[in-house]
Amino acid sequence: MRNSRLCSLIPVFLIGALAVAQETHDDASTPPSAHPPIANPARPTVSNPATLPPVGYVQFETGILAAWQSPDLVSQTSINEVVKYTASRWLELEVAAEPYAHSHAEGQPTNAPGDVDLGFQAVVHQGEGANPTVALSYFGRVYSGAAPDLDIASFSNSAFLLVSADVKGFHYDTNYIFNEVVDGSVRRASFGQTLSVSHSLSSKFGLSGEIWHFTQPFLHGNAVGNLWAVNYNAKNTLVLDCGFNHGLTSTSTEWEVFAGFTYLLPHKMLLHW
Repeated sequence: MRNSRLCSLIPVFLIGALAVAQETHDDASTPPSAHPPIANPARPTVSNPATLPPVGYVQFETGILAAWQSPDLVSQTSINEVVKYTASRWLELEVAAEPYAHSHAEGQPTNAPGDVDLGFQAVVHQGEGANPTVALSYFGRVYSGAAPDLDIASFSNSAFLLVSADVKGFHYDTNYIFNEVVDGSVRRASFGQTLSVSHSLSSKFGLSGEIWHFTQPFLHGNAVGNLWAVNYNAKNTLVLDCGFNHGLTSTSTEWEVFAGFTYLLPHKMLLHW
């Protein structure tokens, strides 16, 4: 079952890779649009933006993460993928997956996929500038992977309140998160808060700083981290990123480094409304 679920994700990654290559090949011959679509990255911060990618477009958010010294975990290297489709200016559909993780615990190293989650995000107030955009989001686990989790246990259901705005040249995203976490047959509530602030350094480069917190009901502790990242806007539809996160409590993952990209497919799908 796990292998079949993992194999089912491979075409998604191949389509994304082929689309990147095809757009690069076609750039010289394709005339620019009067209103070209622009990617709206959620990665690499823990915070997700309340705003959505352009309506009718599919967006891929792909990354690799290396982590050290997490509770019950010496190290882990993993690949993560989020695929988003914006059905309307109010609604986004999402798939989040961890197709592969190489983990070192106290025993032998293991190779296993993580969870697969399906969700949606709905904008409840469309703001502009300093007037914030507010959205609600929900994720439900549809496949339970064997890869160990960082900082908090695997969630079966997760709900978000998201707020985003621009203030005096800075952009902020803040999330309030309510998770139902699972350890075996035991279920507990976990709560999280995030605040990410970003600023454009130039037309191509940007810098993000973030503080985040999650309760850890099974460890009777709190995971708190400080994240810093830089992004490079290679083109309207492609944003590259890299950065690190440092855990601030004894039950947080001590260090994480990551790199990845956000890619917006340049052509609309026919399913938007």
